[in-house]
Amino acid sequence: MLNVETRALVKATAPVLQENGVALTSHFYQRMFTHNPELREVFNQGHQRSGAQQQALAMAVAAYAQHIDHPEVLMPVLERIAAKHVSLGIRSEHYAIVGRHLLASIAEVLGTAATPELIAAWAAAYGQLADLLIGMEQRGYDQAATQAGGWSGWRSFKVQAKRAESEEITSFELVPADGGPVPLYLPGQYISVRLLIPELGYRQPRQYSLSGAPGDGHLRISVKREAGGNHVPAGMVSNRLHDHVQAGDVIDVAPPAGDFFLHEDRQTPVVLLSAGVGITPMISMLSHLQATAPTRPLRFIHAARHAGVQAFAAQVRKLVASMPDARAWIVHETARPDVPAAQPDATGRLDARALADAGLLPSDADYYLCGPRGFMAAQMSALKALGVAEQRIHAEAFGTGGAAG
Repeated sequence: MLNVETRALVKATAPVLQENGVALTSHFYQRMFTHNPELREVFNQGHQRSGAQQQALAMAVAAYAQHIDHPEVLMPVLERIAAKHVSLGIRSEHYAIVGRHLLASIAEVLGTAATPELIAAWAAAYGQLADLLIGMEQRGYDQAATQAGGWSGWRSFKVQAKRAESEEITSFELVPADGGPVPLYLPGQYISVRLLIPELGYRQPRQYSLSGAPGDGHLRISVKREAGGNHVPAGMVSNRLHDHVQAGDVIDVAPPAGDFFLHEDRQTPVVLLSAGVGITPMISMLSHLQATAPTRPLRFIHAARHAGVQAFAAQVRKLVASMPDARAWIVHETARPDVPAAQPDATGRLDARALADAGLLPSDADYYLCGPRGFMAAQMSALKALGVAEQRIHAEAFGTGGAAG
């Protein structure tokens, strides 16, 4: 437990970190990668190039300083971070490296404001945070390794099949290269995959939601090609998967992880609400429910730009039609009549009030949301305005540290 003086010193830096956080974290990453270039394989270099990772870390450091008196407030965030770390193979020895460069960066960026007392306080605070995360992550590693078919770290998987789902999304079915069993997972979870990126000269990991149902005998990911543009870099891993990885190739895979998943301990109606490639964990949940609880009330609502980028339309329609109390509602922003297999129920934008009036948003349902951050924020706000309790809204955003790239 940190003493009062240490906590006061750390908390006093919160405003400074909020103002200078990105400069600090940018300096930190540059310093760490210069001295420990092997860690470039652990961190998403696409997010490094865009600045998203620096911004995310700056916010996290400032939040930790702000809540140093009551770090339990950050527990849901720490649990999500720990799950990401397990999926990326971050181990206890990495924390000493990160801590050394973080403390040096605080001293180098803040200059004379970084007194020896302040650096000592941050060293103690970082040590407490590291110990907490290391313990959480070890439990995650142990759980992943001890389940049937499980493992810890990276394992070689062979691409059993590759299939285009839309103009942007392609699915990859993965099976263990050693012929071993495939573990079960919770519908909604993700895996990390790792590929050598020739233009970088080293490997890069990315997280992708599992888009199949547990027990299929393989792990399926469905990857959107991140084309880039408007100052956003193209996805190095997604483009490598689309353009170069073929059936029969072998890639590195980490165990299923993540705290966004279908709650099967209740019989409430389920509303799956997604946009774009956010459909991937939803098709996993839908497939699992159709196989294990087909009578549970379900509403599948999805938004896409147009039929050309719509994935899994036929599968959604088929699964929903086989369930007695299920409905699907797919909306496209613009019409593409030249893709008849993926035509929507409506054209335009999702309107939560209209959906509620049509009986597609039951008040007693559990809501699962996945998609771009702007879409997520709008839908959360709309659901709360309709009276949906916050504890019934479960969300996964694709962005920094999420399943994208």
